[in-house]
Amino acid sequence: MPFKRARLKHFAVGLLVLAGLSLDPQSASAAASDWAVEEQVKVRLLSAGQTVPQDAVAGDTVKLGLEFDLKPGWKIYWRSPGDAGFPPAIDWAGSRNLAAGEIAWPVPHRFSLFGLETFGYGDQVVLPVDVRLEQPGEALSLTAAVDYLICEEICIPYRANLALDLPAGPESRAPQAFLIDSFSRQVPGRGAERGLSLESAVLTGSLEAPVLEVTARSETPFTAPDLLVEGPPGFGFAKPEVTLSDGGLLANISVETSRLLDHQVLEGKQLTLTVTDGARGLEQGSVARFAAMPAAAGIEPLALLGILGLALLGGLILNLMPCVLPVLSIKLLSIAEQGGREKRHIRASFLASAAGILFSFLLLASAAVALKAGGMAVGWGIQFQQPLFLSAMALVMALFAYNLMGFFEVPLPSFVGNLAAGGSDKGLLGNFGTGALATLLATPCSAPFLGTSVGFALSRGAFEIYLIFTALGVGLALPYLLVAVAPGLASWLPRPGRWMITLRRILGLLLAATAVWLLSVLAAQVGMIAALLAGGLLFGLGLVLWAGSTLRQKYRLATPAAASLLALAALALPSGLPLEQSGGKAVSAESVWRALDTGAIGRLVGEGQVVFVDVTADWCITCQVNKKLVLDTAAVSDRLSDPGVVRMQGDWTLPSDAISAYLASFQRYGIPFNVVYGPAAPDGIALPELLTTDAVMAAIEKAAGTGIAEAGPADGGGS
Repeated sequence: MPFKRARLKHFAVGLLVLAGLSLDPQSASAAASDWAVEEQVKVRLLSAGQTVPQDAVAGDTVKLGLEFDLKPGWKIYWRSPGDAGFPPAIDWAGSRNLAAGEIAWPVPHRFSLFGLETFGYGDQVVLPVDVRLEQPGEALSLTAAVDYLICEEICIPYRANLALDLPAGPESRAPQAFLIDSFSRQVPGRGAERGLSLESAVLTGSLEAPVLEVTARSETPFTAPDLLVEGPPGFGFAKPEVTLSDGGLLANISVETSRLLDHQVLEGKQLTLTVTDGARGLEQGSVARFAAMPAAAGIEPLALLGILGLALLGGLILNLMPCVLPVLSIKLLSIAEQGGREKRHIRASFLASAAGILFSFLLLASAAVALKAGGMAVGWGIQFQQPLFLSAMALVMALFAYNLMGFFEVPLPSFVGNLAAGGSDKGLLGNFGTGALATLLATPCSAPFLGTSVGFALSRGAFEIYLIFTALGVGLALPYLLVAVAPGLASWLPRPGRWMITLRRILGLLLAATAVWLLSVLAAQVGMIAALLAGGLLFGLGLVLWAGSTLRQKYRLATPAAASLLALAALALPSGLPLEQSGGKAVSAESVWRALDTGAIGRLVGEGQVVFVDVTADWCITCQVNKKLVLDTAAVSDRLSDPGVVRMQGDWTLPSDAISAYLASFQRYGIPFNVVYGPAAPDGIALPELLTTDAVMAAIEKAAGTGIAEAGPADGGGS
């Protein structure tokens, strides 16, 4: 019946169009292409105007329409076809004076068949198309290759080749404008008469099987409300159950969801909700959130204690990860400077460092909660994707290095000296800063057990995030807390002496190397020239600080002024430049690695291939260690080079929503991350953060179905 009502309405509109055509058939044909005729359908391109207005200005659009006239029972698809099909697409190659063309999608119909839910159009439909011109006010020549799929009991793909020329001239409305306007008013979000609003959209039920509950209101009683849900890949949405109340003005819509993989979580993902009622529609974006985390969607107390234990252990192991080695140099100097001091001073300094770690983890938890509330991607170490953070950390590392090498002793500015002098009697603030720095430099790494706990936290609510991040902080701070409990451990070290000067210089060189590494990561984001300029400014800062005593004899404020200007310039220069590109760096044509293509994995596995995925980043030192010690070794490299193995690499050096979503589908929010797919493991085998040759080889054989060895737990302890 909706089709019959739509047919009558379109028949009436057609009469108006025919009346217009009879008045001026020549001009009417000039505003429409010839029909592309198939047995089941006719397709043509329409224009709402007979000309391109000569007085058009930049930003103006030409209104077109792509008309389909289908035989009864046949359909084409909406922009999001549902469980099957694909929508019409237009290739404008060969057109002249065309900058871009964008299809708008009127309210579709739902088709339910054998448990499959699809969305599209039957009988007659016009898809409005807004076209931007390269040169406003000049003639437009359109060549459109339209690929579309029509279905009844069978589906047939077609291509229609259409052409339409519009001369420049005074603005002149074509008879086809009535038809285009009729369907434009059915595009959700257009047409003042729609009278629809979305009052709420929340998840209920469990994390494993959530139910989307939507409440919509109408200014006039609903007749046949429906809800179309567009979400991330891997999730399905059933036909909704609708209950009307308040005299038909309020629709309570419930949609059961499903997921392709067991580890996928809908909570926190971006959804597009389209509420329809006949020809009326309202479209609105929403982030999938639970109204409250019910007990059924939560976790048993004993299981939560287990997650907290993993978080504690993961934070402790993080002290030993390669990316935390620069922090160990600061720890070593701090411990060495405690030799021979009173126990109360040792205890206070180490407690201050532990407090800095815990404070920093609470800040990270707060940032994660805020980002999730805003519907943004959340990940472990994502601050290393931001040029401002990298330039600030490079500046801090350079100042630490110059202080340790004796270039300056007077703090410039004051808090920098306090941070670098973390072991002095007046250095409680400095020890606090050392703990905070330990946390910041630890975040590019993912350690065993860390992925499990962070993945769980970021898929839950604020309470779990704060609780688990606190446990991670306690784990990272355990060495400090151990010395605070037993300060006699520090007294075993020799008392400070001349050997400290040599040690300070060595550690200063290590921190300078860290600054160089940070600049190399920065180069991947803002370009090599900008990174070299920032490095030159930091080197100049070192020269100024080294020559500071000489300058101060002649010019009292010369050193502070010059150092401050160089530091500010090094900080601001990279952050003021645009990113080189977003979404990760492209894999070079010469590389043996393909760029990560999640859509191709299933096809390759179906062809009997094994797919090895490596998600990496320039700022992830553990990733580079895995590559050097495992992936680039002869045995593993030869196995990955087999014809039956495809290597895919996702580069997360720059922000990428696609990679963030891919990691989240495995409950991972940090890297390194490696997974192996194959005929015997179509859902993938996740590998530990620290790779071993045996684990990689075993996973490949298991995925291929040629071996029975286990790859080992995904987080070194269970993921």
